[in-house]
Amino acid sequence: MNLDEATKCDPNGPDNDPELHWFKTVYQGDHMKQLTVRAVVMGSLLGMFMSLSNLYVGLKTGWGLGVAITACILSYAIWTTIYRLGLAKTPMTILENNCMQSTASSAGYSTGGTMVSAVAAFLVITGNNMPFWTLFFWTASLALLGVCMAVPMKRQMINREQLKFPSGIAAAETLRSLHAAGDEAMKKARALFTCIGLGALIKWFVEGNAGLMSYFKLPALAKIAIPAEWGLPLTLRGKSAHDAFGLALPIDPMMVAAGAIVGLRTSISMAIGAVILFGILGPWLDANHIFTEMMQLGALTNDLVTPSNVRKWGLWTGSAMMVTAGLTAFAFQWRSIVRAFSGLTALLPGRGNGKRKDDPLAAIEVPNSWFVIGTGISSLSCIIIMQTQWGIHWYWGIIAIFFAFVLSLVACRATGETDITPVGALGKVTQLFYGVTLPQNAVANLMTAGVTAGAAGSAADLLVDLKSGYLLGANPRKQFIAQALGIIGGTLIVVPVWYLLIPRPEIIGSQQFPAPAAQVWASVARLLAQGLSSLHPTIITGMVIGSLLGIVFCLAEQLAPAAWRKWIPSATGVGLAFVINFSDSMAFLLGALIAWAYAKHSEKKAELYVVPVSSGIIAGESLMGIAVALLGAAGFMSGE
Repeated sequence: MNLDEATKCDPNGPDNDPELHWFKTVYQGDHMKQLTVRAVVMGSLLGMFMSLSNLYVGLKTGWGLGVAITACILSYAIWTTIYRLGLAKTPMTILENNCMQSTASSAGYSTGGTMVSAVAAFLVITGNNMPFWTLFFWTASLALLGVCMAVPMKRQMINREQLKFPSGIAAAETLRSLHAAGDEAMKKARALFTCIGLGALIKWFVEGNAGLMSYFKLPALAKIAIPAEWGLPLTLRGKSAHDAFGLALPIDPMMVAAGAIVGLRTSISMAIGAVILFGILGPWLDANHIFTEMMQLGALTNDLVTPSNVRKWGLWTGSAMMVTAGLTAFAFQWRSIVRAFSGLTALLPGRGNGKRKDDPLAAIEVPNSWFVIGTGISSLSCIIIMQTQWGIHWYWGIIAIFFAFVLSLVACRATGETDITPVGALGKVTQLFYGVTLPQNAVANLMTAGVTAGAAGSAADLLVDLKSGYLLGANPRKQFIAQALGIIGGTLIVVPVWYLLIPRPEIIGSQQFPAPAAQVWASVARLLAQGLSSLHPTIITGMVIGSLLGIVFCLAEQLAPAAWRKWIPSATGVGLAFVINFSDSMAFLLGALIAWAYAKHSEKKAELYVVPVSSGIIAGESLMGIAVALLGAAGFMSGE
């Protein structure tokens, strides 16, 4: 019997209350260590570690990768090693590991999600970074808002309705297997650690080696540097396919690893989109002098055909495709939306979520007073920042908080039922609302939508952790405390590193950091503020076609027979390819093909190794990438 089935009760039996059944048969939080100093410290450290990785990956690809399973494996391996060396008296319990997972997820995901979307888009729109303390308190406030908004939803969606939250089940099963089968766990851990080192080493020779060796006057070692990509030796319309249009094959393995996790359908779609934009549309745009006309409109700084200029044109088509696909998919979740609103009254005090005299969970569930106080403090902080820093009147701030709560409800239910959190679509819903009510105000559009997306994404992610704890019999009140403590560690590390990585607005959208999510947010805000008149006619045509294709692909995916769906292009994949580099899309395809072939060769080994190996490469390379960027900021990479 799996963990999820063990929590179910017989609705026709004598013990037909799901909460009472769970309390009697699964709960073990009163007689097993859970919220300990070592679990919180380990979770905070791993959360800091993973928040940097997620920040880097988000700026590269626009995706945020879940940290829970990686943190579980790392924590188990590190603490087991410490225990075997005699440096710890006891091994970590499964509930301590779960507490660590909650802390790490809060630190690693909740604090960095808004960085690669609304905050980066703010930099693109305004040309300036936020003041340090503004960003610090904004990040912490949004993370706390998400944690608190998950409180009333947890008992209704997890305890009573017992929604699946598939990633939560996967994390719980991973923890159980780690504690039950040491050999398999250590194999995963060794693969993860080895690939962290491998990813870091490769990244060093790709980006860091040449500059630092030149700085220390070691030119022979500098020659060992590996290029990040291999340009295709072709010409298109008489121009270099690599220099003019960016056609290159990947060498850098991080995107390859990401493709192994994302899967074949999305990666093939990305490759198709990349060929269409850079191999077909790019040369056509150049031949028809579109870049010259865009420069005259002020959209480009020069009229040269470069991969960057091709991406700047394609950004609008890709953004339109991803936005309409996200909103269409969101509409198909109408049943979840209806159920979310129909269950709204159950979240209110005295409507099934408050204290009862016969309530056995009253002493271990998070009380409603914590929800009210935490939400009140974080909401007030967000409203004050919006009013004082960006001139968004307090009543618009209150509306943004209301949107955040309502759409968090929808996001949490969608995640529980489908394992997909429609953060992008939810942010666009808010952007469209404020585009109508606050026209010509791109900053207000971005930051109010940032409240919605940040809180909704955090709440849904943290409910995944609460689902894991529920299956393992954890004390939910202690989990909430661990999640709240994780915010501190995540904010302390991710905010300072942001300024070191992104000191200037032109870095966003560069080859180093394409930041596709931020560019989509910024393009929507600009469009709503400036209107279509600011765009070149071909861009408008591309947006129309992209919008229609996003809807068509999504409708086909939803309505086609299951056997046909793998052949339908992913609108997200095709749209993303219009925003990132050609070689990155090819890297995704390569990684997906490697993972697919390995699974064909040995499905069992693929299940064991693909995620740890890919996660290790991504973590190692992203952390080394951050280290290289920090060395560059300190002046060590200039070669002078």
